[in-house]
Amino acid sequence: MTYIGAEVIISPLGRTTAENWAAISANQSGISLVKQAGFDNADLYLSKMLDLVDDYKFEKLLLDALAAVSEQIDPAILTSDRTMVIISSTKGELDSNIHDQFGKSIAALVSKFALVNQPIVLSNACISGVLAINAASNFIQAKIYDHAIVIGCDLISDFVVYGFQSLFAISNKPCAPFDAARNGITMGEGCSAVMVSNSKETFRNGALQLLSGTSANDANHISGPSRTGEGLFRSVKRTLENNQVAPEDIDFVCAHGTATVFNDEMEAVAFDRIGLSDKHLSSLKGYFGHTLGAAGVIETAASMQMMRHGVLVKSLGYTESGTSKKLNVISDNVVSQPKTILKTASGFGGGNASLIIRSL
Repeated sequence: MTYIGAEVIISPLGRTTAENWAAISANQSGISLVKQAGFDNADLYLSKMLDLVDDYKFEKLLLDALAAVSEQIDPAILTSDRTMVIISSTKGELDSNIHDQFGKSIAALVSKFALVNQPIVLSNACISGVLAINAASNFIQAKIYDHAIVIGCDLISDFVVYGFQSLFAISNKPCAPFDAARNGITMGEGCSAVMVSNSKETFRNGALQLLSGTSANDANHISGPSRTGEGLFRSVKRTLENNQVAPEDIDFVCAHGTATVFNDEMEAVAFDRIGLSDKHLSSLKGYFGHTLGAAGVIETAASMQMMRHGVLVKSLGYTESGTSKKLNVISDNVVSQPKTILKTASGFGGGNASLIIRSL
């Protein structure tokens, strides 16, 4: 069995997991209007850590996240040759070093925590976080490592913001996933971490079970999702089958839910094809914004907090169904003790990934 725990969330909603949980359970959003943040000094709604002003913000967040994980486990795990650290990110410290946006930060991690193994960087657009957790699980199951710490981190940069503006994909209001009036994403930044292990005794605050997931690429378009949800359908179907989990066993779906017209429609079609349209579902983009390579880790960690606290948080911004296949999108917090949660992610290039978290 593979275990997951020691979750850490750092975002505009707070610098600790407890602060982030208090905010999302109270349905508070980290999104605000940031003046002159876009191309040609356009004002944009962003989920941005406005008080984070360090020269090397990416490096600082990685260090803070790993330090927070170490407080929840035996610190000796960090210096073991049986431990791997995986960094999930799309752009790293791009604003500080366009030639090598990861090298300095990884060197700082190795030095401060005396890591034996050189951390791995996994960068595959917006599925990076879920993919990294699955990779960690695969390492554990193959007995290559006993523990793997996954850190997802991405920052808002001009490169990313201008790129999404050029696609006319950024909303002129806080994003509204799956809502009829949705009109684009809200960019976000943050950092999150989880540890995956072959032993539940390594977690001081208790562990959950990780059912390793799969990925699938439908290669539909460089930036547009498949209209039939083919890649997401294949990924989720195979994840369920590999773990002998039936669709009716899923208690909650933490969807990707970017709030673009085509992404949310694609997800609704895929979930309907699988038989999950009646399951409680939320997107967390209304709280954290779209944090790109960090999204899968942040949202998995938040889902784990929902399981620990017995509350499924509502999908912020949702008031009226806006997809051809209606989903059971949560419009008010639900007191629940979910046993099995499905987390999905989709990204540019047709990438899709999924995993399952189960209570013990």
